[in-house]
Amino acid sequence: MTPRHLPLHDGWTLTADGPVPVDLPAGGLPATVPGCVHTDLLAAGLIDDPYLDDNETRLGWTGRTDWTYRTTFDWTPDGHDHAALCFDGLDTVATVLLNGTEVGRTANQHRSYRFPVRPLLREGANTLVVRFTAPYSYAEELRERLGDRPGAYAEPYAFIRKMACNFGWDWGPTLVTSGIWRPVALETWSGPRIASVKLLPDLDGAGVPRLTAELELDHDGLAPLSGEVAVAGEAAAFTTTGDEHRVTVTLSVPRAEVWWPHSHGAQPLYEVTVRVGDDVRTLRTGFRSVALEEDAFRIAVNGEDVFVRGVNWIPEDCFPTRVTRERLSARLDQAVAAGVNLVRVWGGGLYESDDFYALCDEKGLLVWQDFPFACAAYPEEQPLWDEVAAEARENVVRLAPHPSLVLWCGNNENLEGHADWGWREELGERTWGHGYYHELLPSIVSEADPTRPYWPGSPYSGTEDLHPQDPAHGTIHVWDVWNRADYRAYADRVPRFVAEFGFQGPPAYATLRRAVSGPLTPDAPLLAHHQKAEDGNAKLLRGVGDHLPLPGDDFDDWHWLTQLNQARAVAFGIRHFRSHTPYCMGTIVWQLNDCWPVVSWAAVDGDGRRKPLWYALREAYADRLIVIRDDAAHLVNDAPEPWTGPLRLTRHALDGTALATHTETVTVAPRGVTRVPLPPSVAAPADPAAELLTARLGTTRTTGFFDEDTRLALEPPRYDVTVTEHPDGAGPPAYRVEVTARTLLKDVSLFPDRLDPAAVADRMLVTLLPGETTVFMITGARLPDPDALGARPVLRCVNDTVAKE
Repeated sequence: MTPRHLPLHDGWTLTADGPVPVDLPAGGLPATVPGCVHTDLLAAGLIDDPYLDDNETRLGWTGRTDWTYRTTFDWTPDGHDHAALCFDGLDTVATVLLNGTEVGRTANQHRSYRFPVRPLLREGANTLVVRFTAPYSYAEELRERLGDRPGAYAEPYAFIRKMACNFGWDWGPTLVTSGIWRPVALETWSGPRIASVKLLPDLDGAGVPRLTAELELDHDGLAPLSGEVAVAGEAAAFTTTGDEHRVTVTLSVPRAEVWWPHSHGAQPLYEVTVRVGDDVRTLRTGFRSVALEEDAFRIAVNGEDVFVRGVNWIPEDCFPTRVTRERLSARLDQAVAAGVNLVRVWGGGLYESDDFYALCDEKGLLVWQDFPFACAAYPEEQPLWDEVAAEARENVVRLAPHPSLVLWCGNNENLEGHADWGWREELGERTWGHGYYHELLPSIVSEADPTRPYWPGSPYSGTEDLHPQDPAHGTIHVWDVWNRADYRAYADRVPRFVAEFGFQGPPAYATLRRAVSGPLTPDAPLLAHHQKAEDGNAKLLRGVGDHLPLPGDDFDDWHWLTQLNQARAVAFGIRHFRSHTPYCMGTIVWQLNDCWPVVSWAAVDGDGRRKPLWYALREAYADRLIVIRDDAAHLVNDAPEPWTGPLRLTRHALDGTALATHTETVTVAPRGVTRVPLPPSVAAPADPAAELLTARLGTTRTTGFFDEDTRLALEPPRYDVTVTEHPDGAGPPAYRVEVTARTLLKDVSLFPDRLDPAAVADRMLVTLLPGETTVFMITGARLPDPDALGARPVLRCVNDTVAKE
């Protein structure tokens, strides 16, 4: 008889178990499941949007309140012998009762729960109650019992298996949630049941796809069971002995094609069907091999080294149930469009949703998955040890089918914290997570997912005998830039692999305007609330250094120059590191996305708008790149074909006059780098403030200057602009904005969201020599005054802040 799955998402109410500063309805607040307390209160109009102004500061009580969810559902006996309540996710400390009887307790947001309930079910109405203990109460009690531990923030996130950044971060608000955050259902069945399926896709020694399927079966053990695993035209049958509950099936899949990251090939995916009796499971997978050369930290897919063009990923929303598949797809599309080929799921967040990994499979985005530990010493005592073991086993099995997943990583910055942040002295003999990262997690990955490498943490140098930040081994994080040093300091080091580095900038104007009421000024208090980094706005201005003028009190200049400086800083780092390929084999920028409207390191802001950094990433992560450093042109070719042609190097005056030119034919091997020394005629300016260098190979051009913008003899900007409307019968028109330079123009950019929040520019940061023309396409909105696209504050360039009349 076919198993039955009854979703239990309707009819829920929410009550507070104690006094709260809002008026809840006497019969309970209507609750959405999946969801959380905050989203229910917000939907009912009982709290103000915590993403706007400083509303967040008035919501701390929610994480210190016990809450109860309650619903009733009808059930009719269906002939099945067994029944279970299945919770895909409870956030976090909960007691579950069915018809007044406790069926289970939970204390981990990162895992699912299954409670047998057949004897408790009643024909007709059944009452299901989930009581949540306040996260702070649980975490603080455990902290008191186990002893405090050091961490980056004075919050108890290390004492509860819950999304750490829920407790606030240097880019995120403190919004400590409770709720039924993933689906819940009643399952009934008879006979054998497939309890779990672990798929391990790989290639054999000859490069032929193969699949290992490990099944866990729930049955009475009285008789043998027959089943089958099928994929891509191949099938393997099996029969168990009577008391056998685990089965492993391996089959060769010669007709399947291999899966690649999008930077290296196609992404064929295949449906896998697993059948045991009447129970059928369907999953999807792809086939590839993964290897990690640990000392050099070099990732290879299908035997081919991959230069990682990565971004760090944080939770897309503080309230994850609001994140739809469509929203994830849009964000990951933005990553792919910027040339990104790897997303690191950072350890202060979550194991992401099934949709996230399925989309990465489809789009060819590699995934580096941190286990959820970040920036704190984590106690290893019970009940935490067993909770970590359970969540790790479950999620390793859940994510194993995904070909995009290429690395498991034990934690974020905890090894460095123990080595450098004074933790050892503060901890004494107390545990701090070493046993997780070096014993428990590697043993689980080795047993449950031997097809993928495990790395104890990042930064980490591959052995405990070396400092975690040794640039000659493993991974490093670079945070002296932003915190203390000018971004030119990126050029002072040549690491093997940079897993975190970045620079801040404000979100798009339309995003700030939505989130902050009142006048927008650089020192507006409500704007300051949307800057969570310690001394963040001062670091923004200090980071401008001598690169650009300080913007003063002019908000438009502050917004433009700090966004521009962010883009330049990160691009400078990427270009430097890529020019050292293959010694350096990866950069993972902090960060791709934001969870709310905030001044941060993100390339895409909390409303999904692309900042200038995104456009700079697209250029710096292009397959082909020219980097000028150390009196040489470094030609980076991360494409599968040779890069051949005349390399033209020209030293210009700022008026565009060619002062010296050198041309030579070059060939850059696939996935290679070629260094071409600059002849003195083009490398040595007569007047650094009045000259520039261009390097062109094929369609790729790099423009470099011999001095900082604040010392260049830039003229005030002069240009011609023509705006042409291109109707689109199915939607708003597109606008073609043609800009012709009459003087040299540095980093010409258009910000059409200042005219309409939905308007988007296809490009930014374009440098034009006098007489050159470029075209911007503006889409997404019908503009009341299209000519405004050609004037400040929509059209900006460096000249309009640096040049003197």
